[in-house]
Order: sequence, then C-alpha cells, then structure tokens
Amino acid sequence: MKGYLWLRLQIGGRLLAELGWWRLALLGPFLLLSVARAFVVLAPHAAGQWLVPLLVALFIVSQHRRRPDLAFLQLTAPRFRPWLAAEYGLWSFPAVAALLAFGQLGAALLTLGLAVAAAWLPAARPEDSKKRRRSLMRSEALELVSGLRQTAAAVWWPLLLAGAAWGRQYPEVPALALVVWLLLLAGCYGNPEPWTLLLPALRQPGAWLRRRVGLALLYLLLTAAPFAGLLALGPAGAGGAGLLLLGGAVLLTMVVLARYAFYPDALLVRLTQGAILSLTLLAGQPVFPALLLVAFAGLLWKSRQRLSTFRQD
Repeated sequence: MKGYLWLRLQIGGRLLAELGWWRLALLGPFLLLSVARAFVVLAPHAAGQWLVPLLVALFIVSQHRRRPDLAFLQLTAPRFRPWLAAEYGLWSFPAVAALLAFGQLGAALLTLGLAVAAAWLPAARPEDSKKRRRSLMRSEALELVSGLRQTAAAVWWPLLLAGAAWGRQYPEVPALALVVWLLLLAGCYGNPEPWTLLLPALRQPGAWLRRRVGLALLYLLLTAAPFAGLLALGPAGAGGAGLLLLGGAVLLTMVVLARYAFYPDALLVRLTQGAILSLTLLAGQPVFPALLLVAFAGLLWKSRQRLSTFRQD
C-alpha cells in the first residue's frame, strides 16, 4: 500500500507540473479558498453539515468510476481495493477535519465512511466499438444519456425531485435540489470526447460550440423544469425560479466551454470546471459580476482558439 500511495503522489505531482506554474497560480488559490469557504459555511450549520458527506461522496465516486487503471489494478493486484480505500480516505481528510473542527462528529464519520466505501464501486462501463461507430448527430443526441449513466445522475434525479416536492413549502429545499442537479449535470461534461469525434465537425468551430452549448441548455431546461416549477409555486415565485434557472444556464454554458478550452487535457478541464462552479460561492459579492464576465469572455475566446487547432479545411 505504501508503494501504491507513493506512486499516486508522484503521478499527481507530474500532472500538476504539466499544467504549468502560471495555471496553478491562477486556479490553485481560487479553488482552495472556494472549498475552504464552502466547508466553513456548511460545517457549523445544523442541516448544511450533512451536505458535506454528500458532496464529497459525489466527487470521489465520479473520479473513481472514470479511473482508467482499474482494470490494470485488477490484473496485477487483485486485492487492491483497500489501497483505494486508503487513498480516498486521504482525499476526504480536509472535509473530515473541517467537520471535526466544528464538533460535527456524525457528519465527519459519514464523510469518511462514504469516501472509503467508494473504493468498492465498479468502473463505468466502456462503450463498445459498435456504439462508437454511431453517427455524429446521434452521438450528440445521446450524450446526456451516457453522461447520466457515468455519474449515476439518472438515479439522483427522481430522488431530488421527490425531496423538492416534499419540502416545496420551504423555498430553500427545491432551490438546493436544483443546485445539486446542476452539479450532477455539469459532471456529464467532465470527460473530453475522443478527437476522432471532433475532426469531422470542426470546419466551423463557432457553429460546433453553439450546437454543443445549445444541447446542454436544452438538457438543463428539460430536466430542471420540474424543480423550477416547484420553486415558482412556493414563496420564491416565478422571478426567483427564473433567476436561479438563468444562473444555472450561465454556469452550465461556461462548463461546456471549459470542456473545449483546454481540450484534450482532462485534468485541466476538470480543474477549470471546478473553479467555474466555485464562482457560485462569491454570489452577492461586489466582485462577482466582473469575475463572471471576464471568465465567460476568456472561456469563449479560448475554446474557439483551441478548437481551431483541430480544424480541417
């Protein structure tokens, strides 16, 4: 186990080195401060403390099921699951420490238990060659289905909707359910697609981006409409529901743009997407609109510029 953990640490260091010091200087402090603020806000709250185990579990499960080395570990070290459990336990340590600092022992134990249990989950099923030969338009139409399958969001959607319906008299409940669903939907865009899927469509990078963003917003509208309806029927009204839905649409658009701004570097894509979602923690601050505008414009330019390198004329 010691050798495995040391190897994972070396691999993580090399991946961070490949990102470059300037990217780490820009993204690192922002991510760390955003995560720290989230823990400080949620940990002392009587109900918010239980969101920490859920968020940590969702993050670790999504990373675990996408690991490309699970099959290799199964062949070379069949008893590798305890190694993963120790690694995921270390991943959850900042959240556990924050909860313990505020005296939330139950939530801390649940966070650690869910993180360790994720090591025994199976990997996401890879698509076979027959599915990969599908037409470009059909693969775009089925992108949401494959993404929901990888993140298990199809299981969470009815549960979140039932919870929102149960607590619809309190505007915080459907609003929180909608935010969690937005995070799950954004997780569908964490893995860049194969370059062979991009090449036939990149004669016009702008049209490609508009189509991808349009499909993502259509998915959001279809799946988030019930949550917005419940929120509109409550004290928040149609204005509050529309404002929250508009904010979610802006963030999802930026998540999709980040997927292509740093294509095909999956690690940098996910770090950027995490920074984008962390912007929500600054909502209400005077600097928030300026940061959002600068980030949106930068991602729009960077994604078009990056896709142009794959262009075929």
